[in-house]
Amino acid sequence: MPELPEVETVRRGLVALVKGRTIERVIVRYPKMVTPEAPIFVEKLKNQKIIDIKRRGKYLLFNFSDDLVMVSHLRMEGKYSVVGRQEPYGKHDHVIFELDNGQDLRYNDTRKFGRMNLVSAGEEMQIGGLKTIGPEPTPETLTLEYLTHQLRSRKRGMKSFLLDQSMIAGLGNIYADEVLWLSKIHPQQISNTLTDEEIKLLRESIFAEFGKAIEAKGTTVFSYLNADGHAGSFQNQLNVYHRQGLPCHRCGTLIERIKVAQRGTHFCPHCQVLR
Repeated sequence: MPELPEVETVRRGLVALVKGRTIERVIVRYPKMVTPEAPIFVEKLKNQKIIDIKRRGKYLLFNFSDDLVMVSHLRMEGKYSVVGRQEPYGKHDHVIFELDNGQDLRYNDTRKFGRMNLVSAGEEMQIGGLKTIGPEPTPETLTLEYLTHQLRSRKRGMKSFLLDQSMIAGLGNIYADEVLWLSKIHPQQISNTLTDEEIKLLRESIFAEFGKAIEAKGTTVFSYLNADGHAGSFQNQLNVYHRQGLPCHRCGTLIERIKVAQRGTHFCPHCQVLR
C-alpha cells in the first residue's frame, strides 16, 4: 500500500500535470469504485475545473470549481497517470477523466480496492478514516507533547501504535519498520515503557525518514509508480524492510523477520532489544 511519501509524491506530480485543467467527461469502467453511483458521479464532475490537489495522510483530496471534493484512496495498488487520449485503455484502467487539453487522467488499480468519494466541500473529513485521522507527521502538528501523551496513555506494541492512523497519519508497514530501526526500538516494545529520550528520537526519526523518502519520490518495492510513470528510489536506502537475512547497516547482525500486528516486520535483534 502506498504510504505518505508515495501519496505525497503522486500529489505533487498530479498538481504539476493536471491542476487548472477542466474535466470534459468521466468514464467509469468499474462502478463499485466510485461514490455516489456512477451516473451521478460522472454528471457532477462534467466541466469541473481542478482547482487543487491536497493530501491528508494516505488520502488524496481533489478540489473542484463548484465546491466539490473527491476523496481518493489508492489502497494496495492504485495509481494515477496522465496519457494522451489516443492511448488504448489498459485492462485495469477503471476511471478515466478526459481533460480539456486532449489528455486523460486515468486511475489504474489491479486489485480494484481503491475508492473515490465525491462530496461537497466541508464534508471530506467525514469520509472513511479521515473521520478519526491523527496529525500529519510534521514538527508543527506532531508535537513532542502530543506524542508523549499518546504513547504513555496506551499499552500497545510499538509497531501496532505506529500503524494506527488515528495516532499518526501516513505511516504504514515499510516506514514503521524503518522508523523503529532508526530509533533502536523493538517492534513489540510496549508504548508506555518508552523513555523520554526514546520518544524524542522516535519523533525525530519519523521526520527524517519521511523527508528522505519524499525527496527520493517514494519506495517502489512492488508496483508503486508516481503520476509521471516513474518508480521511486527510496527502496535503495531501506535499512530493514525486506532485508531479512542480510547484515544490519549499523552493527552487522542479520536482520530478522517476524509477524507483528498481522504484518511482516523487520528488525535488528542486536540494535532493537525488547525490554
